[in-house]
Amino acid sequence: MSLPALKPQALPVLLIEDEPAVMAYVQAALERSGYPVVCCESGVDALRLLEKGSFLGIVSDMRTPGGVDGGQVHAWITRHRPDLANRLVFITGDIANEETVTTLRETGAPCVEKPFRVQQFIDVISRTFGKVE
Repeated sequence: MSLPALKPQALPVLLIEDEPAVMAYVQAALERSGYPVVCCESGVDALRLLEKGSFLGIVSDMRTPGGVDGGQVHAWITRHRPDLANRLVFITGDIANEETVTTLRETGAPCVEKPFRVQQFIDVISRTFGKVE
């Protein structure tokens, strides 16, 4: 008698967002599309989680409190978790900011501008992280 093959547990997406309403919106969009989510409110918290945890990818606001922004999270990932360097998606409401434009150019990471439609966001996520079965 053979046991049915178990589906591998999908790794969670790490969501870095300090606005509670945006965090709830993005978390709901990801979970409805089959992506488990771990949330944190700052780049500092994210780095702590990234040191210990395994993640499918990262969704990060460009601006986060605590002195570590999205660009700095990307730089840390490139140095310490290169396996995740091409699995980061930025979300921002500040696409015209010069610093934001520079960070996006330097990292090459996809960016979804707030406010966004769920389907537009999930399309970018599935292209970057792969679809969840």
